[in-house]
Amino acid sequence: MREIVSRFAPSPTGRLHLGHAYSALLAHDYARERGGRFLLRIEDIDPGRTREAFVAGIEEDLAWLGLHWDGDVVRQFQRLPLYAEALERLKAQGLAYPCFCSRSAIAAEIAASAAAPHGPDGPHYPGTCRRRSPGGQKARMAESHAWRLDVAKAARRAGPLSWFDGGQEVAAEPEAFGDVVLARKDAPVSYHLAVTVDDAAQGLTDVVRGRDLFPATHVHRLLQSLLALPTPHYHHHPLLTDAEGHRLAKRHGAPTLASLREAGADPEALVAGLRMGQAPGGYALAIA
Repeated sequence: MREIVSRFAPSPTGRLHLGHAYSALLAHDYARERGGRFLLRIEDIDPGRTREAFVAGIEEDLAWLGLHWDGDVVRQFQRLPLYAEALERLKAQGLAYPCFCSRSAIAAEIAASAAAPHGPDGPHYPGTCRRRSPGGQKARMAESHAWRLDVAKAARRAGPLSWFDGGQEVAAEPEAFGDVVLARKDAPVSYHLAVTVDDAAQGLTDVVRGRDLFPATHVHRLLQSLLALPTPHYHHHPLLTDAEGHRLAKRHGAPTLASLREAGADPEALVAGLRMGQAPGGYALAIA
């Protein structure tokens, strides 16, 4: 019988809020109820937004909730060689290409298109740099550039793919995203590549995360196939919303666990309520 391994993987770009608490609790309980391990990973690959104070805050908030992780906390910025090696493997397969386009240039080309394809993340990248000749790419390599995945070519190479989500098989459709970024101009790796590499390296058997990340799994499943990595089982859970139905988010001013603690909230009561699908202050669970 396999050992269950789950994780909570927040970005240290702000304090944790109730939505984070709910997701961490579900991942924690999924492993603990099955005698498994619960891991904490800090996804700190965005140098412009990451703050060490928020890393300390994440650990403080989880401890306040009574959620304890196994082993050392994993920091993504310490794992850059792993991501670089994965990117080199995709380049060697002829599936990654450099992209020199600015955001404004991409937006202008999309705006000029009469029928730009759209996906879950918005309009597709128009493929400008994918169409450059090898010589044209080489001549510009001294310029700042990102790396993108040729998703159509990669999907043909991988063939039909699927994963299990909550026990149901889901067919992967990564083409819906267009040529996703693998390494950004301002960071050595993208979320898609880093999370795929880390979940495999940490032996994740079950990924418990919010429904808002369900679409990204199409891309992650493709990358798992291309890099010969195992595919965990996924469990995408409902999101916490406010009284108007808006999902809780840092940018929307969601109440933080730190503010609840300062207001004298009882963490045991909070956790017990979340386990029963109840949240304080008029917040609710909703599929989003």
